[in-house]
Amino acid sequence: MEKVEDVFATNDPWASPTQQVFTVIGIVFVSYKIFTFWRMIASLFILPGKSLSKFGREGTWVVVTGASDGIGKEYSLQLAAKTYNIVLVSRTKSKLDALASEIQEKYKVQTKVYAMDFAANKDSDYKALNKLISDLDISVLINNVGQSHSIPVPFNETTESEMKDIITINCMGTLRVTQLITPGMIQRKRGLILTMGSFGGLTPTPLLATYSGSKAFLQHWSTALSAELAPYNIHVQLVQSYLVTSAMSKIRRSSALIPNPKQFVKAALSRLGRSGGAQGMAGTSTPYWSHGIMHWAIQSFVGTMSGIVLNINKSMHEDIRKRALRKAEREAKKSS
Repeated sequence: MEKVEDVFATNDPWASPTQQVFTVIGIVFVSYKIFTFWRMIASLFILPGKSLSKFGREGTWVVVTGASDGIGKEYSLQLAAKTYNIVLVSRTKSKLDALASEIQEKYKVQTKVYAMDFAANKDSDYKALNKLISDLDISVLINNVGQSHSIPVPFNETTESEMKDIITINCMGTLRVTQLITPGMIQRKRGLILTMGSFGGLTPTPLLATYSGSKAFLQHWSTALSAELAPYNIHVQLVQSYLVTSAMSKIRRSSALIPNPKQFVKAALSRLGRSGGAQGMAGTSTPYWSHGIMHWAIQSFVGTMSGIVLNINKSMHEDIRKRALRKAEREAKKSS
């Protein structure tokens, strides 16, 4: 059997102990990256996610915030299709009522609606919502409510009202709804909490600084909460997303990199408990295949907090801002 020193034996006179150490470090580093690549591939394309029935049987209730449009609406429809009853929470009652009717007619499940403006942060709204759901067996919470900037904007030019709304909706709204629902989940010792994240929180994003910070907050909060609630058989997962066609992103045409809400939600629900591209990030998943690969590549080769990524984000959003301002100028001329 070879001795340990024989493994490092070489005829190269330049192969000093320091060089040998760095060679071993390099081999370990490359091996780890290869491992995380194949783990990411397996998580995105091969291994199934956890079954929804693990968190609550069919006929229990799901609460969806920001339910009337986009990703929230699609979560509501796809979970109703799996015969879960749905509580729809959003700002516009007419949209909620229309969606509730569609769900009841198509999927024959129960619905409840509550219209509230999360930006107002009224105690009365949260008390009324708590009263609405207090007797329900809630197995799933979808924290989808959120707001971004109307267009990319330098922080110093961001209005106080926009800053306040973003922080209040994205952070306080999510925390307060979760605090209403977790006691019941703890008592029943089961549940699923999915909170919508964003690459804007994963990678610092100039010209969306307040939004970026709010989503980074949700990342840390959700990961911490996942450890707190795990002993009660409650699975907490932040769902990372790049761009999706929606009113918030202002993108209408889907592509390989930009799915529509139906495609994104299908991926998220089929990969519950799988990290996707979020390798090494506890309580986090990047479930859509192209987003997952992008997340893994950024994290593996340059780092989500690197100057390279920061400058790319800055250039991209400066260009988006210029185009948005030119469009607003054209529309102003037409209306004058």
